Amino acid sequence: MAVDIEPRPPLPPFTRDSAIRKVRLAEDGWNARDPSRVSLAYTPDSKWRNRAEFVNGREEIVQMLSRKWARELEYRLIKELWAFEGNRIAVRYAYEWHDDSGNWFRSYGNENWEFDEHGLMARRFACINDLPIREEDRKFRWPQGRRPDDHPGLSDLGL
Repeated sequence: MAVDIEPRPPLPPFTRDSAIRKVRLAEDGWNARDPSRVSLAYTPDSKWRNRAEFVNGREEIVQMLSRKWARELEYRLIKELWAFEGNRIAVRYAYEWHDDSGNWFRSYGNENWEFDEHGLMARRFACINDLPIREEDRKFRWPQGRRPDDHPGLSDLGL
């Protein structure tokens, strides 16, 4: 029995504007911190490399994100388009969070994304580095959830 797939616009091939929109939608989804909802932006058989972890399919995505957000408290993320072509987008990002001992971090990374014809991400390759920061050095201080439209992006923040 075939499964109908709901398209997730914008769809490839990407333009600069549609790639920027796709990046912001991904940022918004991750800032909501709902693993099941986030997983729906990926193909059922999506392949990930996240740090040194290899994730296959939506069920493993949900499991990985659940572990992540249980460990990375008060998570706030900003993504920025780096490059795009056809059905691929590269982003750079930073997010801030603290552990259960109150230690703050800013994690920096790059991701390469490949989308199917329905706008679902089929492959995601992420490289991430964590930098300990002091609470007073935080730059991402909006209320939990979606980053406000008037909040500076990475380039504006000098990151």
